[in-house]
Amino acid sequence: MGDGAEPESSDSLRTFGAVVQALREHAGLSREEFGERVRFSKHTVASVELGRRMPDESFVEAAEEALGNTGALRRAAGHVARQPGLAAWFRRWARMEATAITLYTYESRMLPGLLQTKAYADALSAAQLPPLDDAEIEERWAARAERQKLLRERANTAFSFILEEHLFLRRTGGPEVTRKLIDHVLEVSELRNVEIQVMPLVQESHSGLQGPICLLETPENRWYAYNEGQEGGQLISDPKVVSVLQRRYARMRSQALTIQDSVSLLRRMRGDL
Repeated sequence: MGDGAEPESSDSLRTFGAVVQALREHAGLSREEFGERVRFSKHTVASVELGRRMPDESFVEAAEEALGNTGALRRAAGHVARQPGLAAWFRRWARMEATAITLYTYESRMLPGLLQTKAYADALSAAQLPPLDDAEIEERWAARAERQKLLRERANTAFSFILEEHLFLRRTGGPEVTRKLIDHVLEVSELRNVEIQVMPLVQESHSGLQGPICLLETPENRWYAYNEGQEGGQLISDPKVVSVLQRRYARMRSQALTIQDSVSLLRRMRGDL
């Protein structure tokens, strides 16, 4: 994940690390020897085993091959969370997101978690049904705030967001929450690795009417997609499906306002509040 980007440890991370260490030692391998087999440094191996680093998919697959292909690590990886507050169906995507070199997000329902403010996230949580208690709301925000570090800590990752204009016009949480939300989005848009475009309210041709799109590129240059519904999410690896979603996203980038015009629109909307 890069220097300073190791996640806060959790029970699931420490448990996964302990399983890796036990299997490695059972195979009679030192951390350095194991690292050579999986093509990761011994320091990375140590971070995973101590529960300080989120294991990405390439580590899990290489470790499986090096330790006998028992399937134990693949199954265990599905239960690893960076920290509490992430939906079970989102965790695998979050692990991939943490090491992605490209991340594209189109959202039509709410501001994506990577761009939310605490006040906006609290307003969303307050409207949740069934209702959440205070601890759950704080847990969800902590998870989102941790994910948001990716924007600044992964400076070599290219982030692109296409956001519907009506997400701001809805004024979720009220005018003051929306003002601060727009301020935050404008601040994030100044990062060199982030591009934010707004899809205007009036748009006669729109390639995203089928719903939100999330796309990412792994360090191995493989592309994946993610779709989320009311009570579940789907990780998509089929190249044909991913290709269709990539083409839709590319078309939307041409249909949305330019980056400069998007910034101008956001500033005008903020002035109208």
